[in-house]
Amino acid sequence: MEADAQVLQLEQALIRQAESLAREQRERAESGKARILLEAGEKIRLAEEREVMAAKAEAERIVRRQTQAAETRLAAELDRRRWALTESVLSGVRAAFQALVADEARYHAVLEQWLAAAARDLPAGDLVAEVRAADHTRLAPAWAALATRAAPGRKVELATHGQASEGGLRVRLADDRAQLDQTFEARRERLADELARVAMARLFASAPDLGTLVHG
Repeated sequence: MEADAQVLQLEQALIRQAESLAREQRERAESGKARILLEAGEKIRLAEEREVMAAKAEAERIVRRQTQAAETRLAAELDRRRWALTESVLSGVRAAFQALVADEARYHAVLEQWLAAAARDLPAGDLVAEVRAADHTRLAPAWAALATRAAPGRKVELATHGQASEGGLRVRLADDRAQLDQTFEARRERLADELARVAMARLFASAPDLGTLVHG
């Protein structure tokens, strides 16, 4: 009987030990499962964040490309319009100037005004008024009186500049220290620069918003 009791005690002790080991294993398994789930969740979260960041970066690249393309198209269109507007105005200016040159009385009056303005703006000293050869022939007979009215008290020599020109004059000091170019070509160039500036200011003021071009 005593032996049976000892065997029973040993069996119970083994059972308790097995139950304790089973609990420890379950606890470890639960802890491991929780850790694995936590790590998996963190990995999933990081992967999702990376995907979101990658998607945002790609979207930003697409927007930048669309914006740059829109800016390029807009700049090209504005430049085309600026050129067209400038050329249109300058074409009209050229036609008007040619009509002026053909009207000798008006043309001489304008040249006198330009000579007077040059005489006021240039430093003291003798002047040389250079014109194209055709105008030299037309102006020579009346030059003394014209120069006296335009630049009283100053000597103004009439000369040719020898360059291809549609008209106007270039006034310089006899010692070449300063000059004022009022030939048609010089005035046209100055006008073209001003027209381009004004045209671009007007065109940019009325240009569509880039956001409309990108998203429209």
